[in-house]
This record gives sequence, structure tokens and C-alpha cells, in this order.
Amino acid sequence: MSILNLDVLSVYSAMARHAAESQKVSATNIAHANDPGFKATQVESFQDFLARAAAGTADETDPVFRTFQKEIANSPNGNSVNLEVEMFKAAEAQGQHEMALSVYTKSLDLLRTAIGRKG
Repeated sequence: MSILNLDVLSVYSAMARHAAESQKVSATNIAHANDPGFKATQVESFQDFLARAAAGTADETDPVFRTFQKEIANSPNGNSVNLEVEMFKAAEAQGQHEMALSVYTKSLDLLRTAIGRKG
């Protein structure tokens, strides 16, 4: 049995990429907040991605996260971007990214320690 399950590294790497994709989608939505008829999109949850990966329909090493249009009320000009929601999602993605990188880094540090190497 190994000291560290290396699958943890791929999960947290995918989590960091998911957070980056979520940030990108939120930034795009915010950039188009005043465009008439623009339909906001969102990225599938990380849990949904993991479920697809467990079922064998997603690749954890090179993930493609599904995006879809949000089902929310449109403004009078047909735009469906809600700036408050997008700002919250961007902040949430930042926290997810920081957590993923922190765990990833600590796991690598633990692995280095286990094999007798320092930073």
C-alpha cells in the first residue's frame, strides 16, 4: 500500500481546472451583462463532473466541463445575467481554486517528505 494515493492529486488538479473554468464563464457573463439577448451560462458543478468521471463519461486528466444556459428570468432586453450571482460565483470559484491548490501542494510536500526530499 502506498503512503499517498496519487488519485488525490488528479482530483485536486481537476478541481483547480474546474474553478478556473468557472471563473472564465463568470467573467464572460459579466462582460456581456449589458448585451441585449445574451444568455448567461454556467459550468456543471464539480460534483456532477466527478459523477461523470466515476461513470467513465469524463476524463479526469483532461476534463471538459459541461456548460449550459441558466434557467433564470430575463431582463426586459432579454439578457439573463445577474451581476450579484456572477460575483458570488466568481468568489466561490476563487475559494475552490485556492483550496485545491493548497491540498495539491500539501500532498506533494507529503510525497517529497515520504521519499526523503525537501522542498
